[in-house]
Amino acid sequence: MSGSSGWVTSLLARCSPAQTGRILPWQDPRMDDRARAAAYASLEGLAFGDAFGERFFRLFRPEAEARQLIAERRTPPDPHWHWTDDTAMALALLRVLRKHGEVELQPLAREFAETYKADPGRGYGSGMHALLPRVAASPDEWAELASALFGGEGSLGNGAAMRVAPLGAWFHDDLDRVVEQAARSARVTHAHPEGIAGAVAVAVAAALSARGRAPELTAVAARTPDGPVREGLLRAAGLPPETTPEQAAEILGNGRRIRADDTVPFALWCAARHPGDLESALWTTAAGLGDVDTTCAIAGGVVGARTGVEALPADWALRRESLPVWIGEL
Repeated sequence: MSGSSGWVTSLLARCSPAQTGRILPWQDPRMDDRARAAAYASLEGLAFGDAFGERFFRLFRPEAEARQLIAERRTPPDPHWHWTDDTAMALALLRVLRKHGEVELQPLAREFAETYKADPGRGYGSGMHALLPRVAASPDEWAELASALFGGEGSLGNGAAMRVAPLGAWFHDDLDRVVEQAARSARVTHAHPEGIAGAVAVAVAAALSARGRAPELTAVAARTPDGPVREGLLRAAGLPPETTPEQAAEILGNGRRIRADDTVPFALWCAARHPGDLESALWTTAAGLGDVDTTCAIAGGVVGARTGVEALPADWALRRESLPVWIGEL
């Protein structure tokens, strides 16, 4: 890890307001409600993607049934669509942004640990089951604990990427800030450079979407550090227009390996295919199966930052688990 992590150290060193001289978002008199509205729209899209995608997960229905539902675009019949750790951690991240205006590392570590402790059955991965109880017991040691995962390499999983789209929407007016804050948010749980790179890529895509632009893969790759995630984005950008979601998932990965580089390129390819149509983006993403709640959460958070969720079918809103009341105060 040491040879590939220089960019992380350099980037994080630039994140302190005292060092950058930047006005913090909540101190800027020019800041209106656009950033908060974009973050809220992204969160709603993320939560819909998460809960929708979870309905096709192999624990809930056989793959053949899932594929048939997706091919026919038939809404999953389950009456209650619960969201998972993807949404739970996005909510925790937004709580810190709402309170501090930026990513404060120790408060974010505490927030993640407390969120996990309150409901550990949300589908967390093995790394978080190992990490977050330890952070709860020793919150001052979050950095050492996160770095110690997976034999001292840190996690390169997709968990930092799955939760970060609302952050990209929040800071969408400043792409440098998006990159810095996304990296900072990832480091609390995913210390491996590729775990961080996945978060950077998703946050940049969400920021572009919140600006009303399509999240073009080459533009996202230009802001993503060198490595497998960036290589996957460029591979995705080069796929022919006639590529099907199933083919793209085969080429790029679909999250089945739970790694950032196996998840982010496909999810952002789906988002880029349907930048103004959240429902189509989610059906396209679901067709790839794999870690389908996470790929749909990423695509939903990115596209939702631009579109909102009002155009989704009304029965989806009736089925999806509600978000906490405090979200309305963003």
